[in-house]
Amino acid sequence: MSAVFEQIFQVGFLAAIIRIATPLAFATLGEMFSERAGVLNLGIEGIMLLSAMAGFTAASLSGSLWLGVLVAVLTGALMGALHALFTVALGLSQHVCGIGVTLFCSGLAYFLYRLIFGQQSVPPSIKGFQPVPIPLLSEIPILGPAVFNQFTLVYLAVIAIPLAAFVLYRTPWGLSVRMVGENPRAADSAGVSVIATRFQAVILGGALMGLAGAFLTMAQFNAFTFGVVSGRGWVAIALVVFGRWDPWRSAGAALLFAFVDALQLRMQASGLGHIPYEAFLMLPFIFTIVAMAFMSRNAVAPSALLKPFRREER
Repeated sequence: MSAVFEQIFQVGFLAAIIRIATPLAFATLGEMFSERAGVLNLGIEGIMLLSAMAGFTAASLSGSLWLGVLVAVLTGALMGALHALFTVALGLSQHVCGIGVTLFCSGLAYFLYRLIFGQQSVPPSIKGFQPVPIPLLSEIPILGPAVFNQFTLVYLAVIAIPLAAFVLYRTPWGLSVRMVGENPRAADSAGVSVIATRFQAVILGGALMGLAGAFLTMAQFNAFTFGVVSGRGWVAIALVVFGRWDPWRSAGAALLFAFVDALQLRMQASGLGHIPYEAFLMLPFIFTIVAMAFMSRNAVAPSALLKPFRREER
């Protein structure tokens, strides 16, 4: 265990936590906006995968990382609009449509990737984002190199958390989102377009999920593989419940999951060879299940979550 503690008390460990938490933070915020408007988006896993592939492809072919990020965000927003079309406009089952979107996006990502890059023995890679140190702050002992010498997308995630809280709690649009997620009838009576607001929230959520996919292929791994998302979308859904549909708490839940994930990576590297590595890989997901079991008891979801809105029905 001494080897494990030696791995933990390093600057690299804190930096790894922040990097692992970044795509989770984007995806969790995206899912949170969607659910606060009353729409469960189970398509998050597929949206992240397709956005990761689309962004990686655009960056690889154009040589522009930011173009890749833009394509990933637009892909996520488009798939969010597709999910909203089925669940908001047509009022279909959010569970079934979400699973359908995940399967559709996953299959489309695999097909397009094989169509564009073919069957290669060595997967193509790109030169991804490089750490950008913030002057003076990056020179702070321990904290500086870990927090203030990160990728640009990491800084964007840090900004996105308070920005999401401000939008949700301090703006008229955020109030509309919370209204349609709690009492769409009252929101409609107050002149708020429930359909339009839900569409906007789901599309915004999809864009953030696309940003999460872009980080995976253009900052964290610099390549696209079929396992690049590895269940992070499903974890994000659990983190929204763990964070009780609040931006700050959801971001904290993402950091907590990232801590456990970074810990299991350090445990694998600590020389505990007598323990199968699969046991370490399970740790973050076991933590998520246990946390959900305890936190879901007192968690109060938006009242209109999973409930389609039909104006003609009273």
